[in-house]
Amino acid sequence: MKRFLILLVFLVICGREGLKAQGSVGYYPWSNLLSISTNPRKIFWIDGRFQTNSLFSSLSVDVLPMINLKRGEITQWYVGGGVRLNPLYRIADSKADLVTVDGYSLNVGVRIKPLPQNRNIQLALELNPYVKDKFDSGVLKSHFGVIYVFTRKKKNTEDVAQ
Repeated sequence: MKRFLILLVFLVICGREGLKAQGSVGYYPWSNLLSISTNPRKIFWIDGRFQTNSLFSSLSVDVLPMINLKRGEITQWYVGGGVRLNPLYRIADSKADLVTVDGYSLNVGVRIKPLPQNRNIQLALELNPYVKDKFDSGVLKSHFGVIYVFTRKKKNTEDVAQ
Protein backbone atom coordinates (compact mmCIF):
# COMPACT_ATOMS: atom_id res chain seq x y z
CA MET A 1 0.00 0.00 0.00
CA LYS A 2 2.90 2.34 0.75
CA ARG A 3 4.24 1.81 -2.80
CA PHE A 4 0.84 2.70 -4.22
CA LEU A 5 0.69 6.01 -2.30
CA ILE A 6 4.20 6.98 -3.41
CA LEU A 7 3.25 6.23 -7.01
CA LEU A 8 0.04 8.22 -6.74
CA VAL A 9 1.86 11.29 -5.38
CA PHE A 10 4.47 11.02 -8.16
CA LEU A 11 1.78 10.82 -10.85
CA VAL A 12 -0.12 13.80 -9.49
CA ILE A 13 3.03 15.92 -9.46
CA CYS A 14 4.11 14.86 -12.97
CA GLY A 15 0.69 14.96 -14.57
CA ARG A 16 -0.82 18.03 -12.94
CA GLU A 17 -0.27 20.26 -15.97
CA GLY A 18 -0.99 17.52 -18.50
CA LEU A 19 -4.37 16.69 -16.97
CA LYS A 20 -5.71 20.12 -17.99
CA ALA A 21 -4.63 19.70 -21.61
CA GLN A 22 -5.67 17.62 -24.60
CA GLY A 23 -5.18 13.88 -24.49
CA SER A 24 -5.13 10.83 -26.69
CA VAL A 25 -6.85 7.49 -26.93
CA GLY A 26 -5.56 4.36 -28.60
CA TYR A 27 -5.88 0.64 -29.00
CA TYR A 28 -3.16 -2.00 -29.20
CA PRO A 29 -5.07 -4.88 -30.88
CA TRP A 30 -2.51 -7.70 -30.51
CA SER A 31 -1.84 -6.79 -26.88
CA ASN A 32 -5.54 -6.20 -26.06
CA LEU A 33 -4.80 -2.83 -24.46
CA LEU A 34 -6.92 0.33 -24.42
CA SER A 35 -4.78 3.44 -23.89
CA ILE A 36 -5.84 6.82 -22.52
CA SER A 37 -3.20 9.48 -21.97
CA THR A 38 -2.66 13.10 -21.13
CA ASN A 39 -1.29 15.40 -23.84
CA PRO A 40 1.54 13.45 -25.53
CA ARG A 41 2.84 16.66 -27.12
CA LYS A 42 4.10 17.86 -23.73
CA ILE A 43 7.55 16.88 -22.49
CA PHE A 44 6.05 14.86 -19.61
CA TRP A 45 2.84 12.92 -20.06
CA ILE A 46 1.06 9.96 -18.48
CA ASP A 47 -0.35 6.96 -20.29
CA GLY A 48 -2.90 4.66 -18.68
CA ARG A 49 -3.44 1.27 -20.29
CA PHE A 50 -6.34 -1.00 -19.53
CA GLN A 51 -6.35 -4.71 -20.25
CA THR A 52 -9.29 -5.98 -22.29
CA ASN A 53 -10.46 -9.50 -23.17
CA SER A 54 -9.72 -10.95 -19.75
CA LEU A 55 -11.40 -12.26 -16.60
CA PHE A 56 -12.33 -9.55 -14.09
CA SER A 57 -9.80 -10.84 -11.56
CA SER A 58 -7.07 -10.65 -14.23
CA LEU A 59 -7.80 -7.12 -15.47
CA SER A 60 -4.75 -4.96 -15.08
CA VAL A 61 -4.04 -1.26 -15.39
CA ASP A 62 -0.64 0.08 -16.47
CA VAL A 63 0.25 3.56 -15.24
CA LEU A 64 3.16 4.86 -17.32
CA PRO A 65 4.74 8.31 -16.90
CA MET A 66 6.51 9.15 -20.19
CA ILE A 67 9.17 11.61 -21.28
CA ASN A 68 9.45 12.78 -24.89
CA LEU A 69 13.03 12.53 -26.13
CA LYS A 70 12.55 13.95 -29.62
CA ARG A 71 9.46 15.39 -31.28
CA GLY A 72 9.36 16.03 -35.00
CA GLU A 73 6.64 16.63 -37.54
CA ILE A 74 6.36 12.92 -38.37
CA THR A 75 7.88 11.04 -35.40
CA GLN A 76 7.86 11.34 -31.63
CA TRP A 77 10.38 9.26 -29.62
CA TYR A 78 9.68 8.65 -25.95
CA VAL A 79 10.76 6.61 -22.94
CA GLY A 80 9.05 5.86 -19.66
CA GLY A 81 8.51 3.38 -16.93
CA GLY A 82 5.62 2.36 -14.87
CA VAL A 83 3.72 -0.05 -12.72
CA ARG A 84 1.03 -2.59 -13.51
CA LEU A 85 -1.77 -2.61 -10.96
CA ASN A 86 -4.65 -5.04 -10.58
CA PRO A 87 -7.46 -3.30 -8.66
CA LEU A 88 -9.89 -6.24 -9.04
CA TYR A 89 -7.62 -9.08 -7.89
CA ARG A 90 -9.49 -9.24 -4.57
CA ILE A 91 -12.30 -10.96 -6.46
CA ALA A 92 -10.04 -14.02 -6.81
CA ASP A 93 -8.17 -13.70 -3.50
CA SER A 94 -9.90 -12.03 -0.56
CA LYS A 95 -6.57 -11.79 1.34
CA ALA A 96 -4.89 -9.75 -1.39
CA ASP A 97 -3.97 -6.09 -0.98
CA LEU A 98 -6.61 -3.52 -1.87
CA VAL A 99 -4.63 -2.70 -5.02
CA THR A 100 -2.28 -5.47 -6.09
CA VAL A 101 0.99 -4.55 -7.82
CA ASP A 102 1.60 -7.09 -10.59
CA GLY A 103 4.92 -5.77 -11.89
CA TYR A 104 7.04 -3.00 -13.35
CA SER A 105 7.91 -2.02 -16.89
CA LEU A 106 10.11 0.19 -19.01
CA ASN A 107 8.77 1.60 -22.27
CA VAL A 108 10.77 2.76 -25.29
CA GLY A 109 8.68 3.79 -28.24
CA VAL A 110 7.93 5.91 -31.24
CA ARG A 111 4.70 7.41 -32.48
CA ILE A 112 4.56 7.88 -36.23
CA LYS A 113 2.19 10.33 -37.94
CA PRO A 114 1.82 8.75 -41.41
CA LEU A 115 -0.99 10.90 -42.83
CA PRO A 116 0.05 14.44 -43.86
CA GLN A 117 -3.59 15.58 -44.00
CA ASN A 118 -4.28 14.42 -40.42
CA ARG A 119 -1.33 14.29 -38.01
CA ASN A 120 -3.67 13.37 -35.12
CA ILE A 121 -3.88 9.77 -36.33
CA GLN A 122 -0.72 8.00 -35.21
CA LEU A 123 0.86 4.55 -35.14
CA ALA A 124 2.67 3.52 -31.97
CA LEU A 125 5.54 1.00 -31.86
CA GLU A 126 7.06 0.06 -28.49
CA LEU A 127 9.45 -2.28 -26.76
CA ASN A 128 8.35 -3.01 -23.24
CA PRO A 129 10.56 -5.03 -20.86
CA TYR A 130 8.35 -6.17 -17.98
CA VAL A 131 9.23 -7.86 -14.67
CA LYS A 132 6.93 -9.36 -12.05
CA ASP A 133 6.57 -7.61 -8.69
CA LYS A 134 9.11 -9.87 -6.93
CA PHE A 135 11.56 -9.68 -9.87
CA ASP A 136 11.46 -13.48 -10.20
CA SER A 137 10.49 -13.48 -13.89
CA GLY A 138 10.08 -11.14 -16.80
CA VAL A 139 9.28 -10.88 -20.46
CA LEU A 140 10.18 -8.58 -23.36
CA LYS A 141 6.92 -7.36 -24.86
CA SER A 142 6.35 -5.39 -28.03
CA HIS A 143 3.30 -3.29 -28.77
CA PHE A 144 1.78 -1.96 -31.98
CA GLY A 145 -1.20 0.37 -31.76
CA VAL A 146 -3.31 3.02 -33.41
CA ILE A 147 -3.62 6.33 -31.54
CA TYR A 148 -5.79 9.41 -31.99
CA VAL A 149 -4.59 12.65 -30.39
CA PHE A 150 -7.27 15.20 -29.54
CA THR A 151 -6.56 18.89 -30.14
CA ARG A 152 -8.41 22.06 -29.36
CA LYS A 153 -9.80 23.97 -32.27
CA LYS A 154 -7.96 27.21 -32.85
CA LYS A 155 -10.07 30.32 -32.54
CA ASN A 156 -10.46 32.20 -35.76
CA THR A 157 -8.94 35.71 -35.52
CA GLU A 158 -12.04 37.17 -37.26
CA ASP A 159 -14.35 35.64 -34.63
CA VAL A 160 -12.26 37.15 -31.83
CA ALA A 161 -12.33 40.64 -33.39
CA GLN A 162 -16.13 40.75 -33.59
